Amino acid sequence: MLRLKAKYREEILPLMKKEFGYKNDLAIPRIKKIVVNTSFGRLAEKESGDKLKRAQQAIALDLTTITGQKPALRRAKKSIAGFHIREGDSIGYVITLRGQRMNDFFEKMVYLALPRTRDFRGIEPSSLDGNGNLTIGFPEQLVFPEISSEEERTVFGLEAVIVTNAKNDEEALKLLSLLGVPFKKENKKDKNGKKVESR
Repeated sequence: MLRLKAKYREEILPLMKKEFGYKNDLAIPRIKKIVVNTSFGRLAEKESGDKLKRAQQAIALDLTTITGQKPALRRAKKSIAGFHIREGDSIGYVITLRGQRMNDFFEKMVYLALPRTRDFRGIEPSSLDGNGNLTIGFPEQLVFPEISSEEERTVFGLEAVIVTNAKNDEEALKLLSLLGVPFKKENKKDKNGKKVESR
């Protein structure tokens, strides 16, 4: 299997050029960065004080293990009474991946973590945001191969936002599909109006 960089250069560039008529290789869409983030919302409802701090440290360690990069702490910019959040409270972590770390994380996420996600049947194309960026949510970090489910640990969900420089969702969908992102197939209808899964 070609590594992501080689696959993009040797397989995807020619295919994107042919389909969208690009004249210049530099104009062809690519992944710019992947932003991984998680919040402490549910955790803060259950724990407080030292227990909350230890749980946050455990989450930071798992995120570092998964991405190979230390997460940055995010704090609330304003107080929200309904969520019991005060300005300055720790509300989550964020990591921005670029270059080789981004490529390594993308491959691991697509080829290892997604297939291990419970009841996974593909990503909805509607998960694209209209500007060529895709958000993928994981209910728990245990689907990543570095994290052992046998050890006692703080379980948390996270999301990864794949940011591309595609002009629209159509280009981004093609790019990400070629890179291996498993999107759900669109269901077409036959003459009687019944759904027929496209292949």
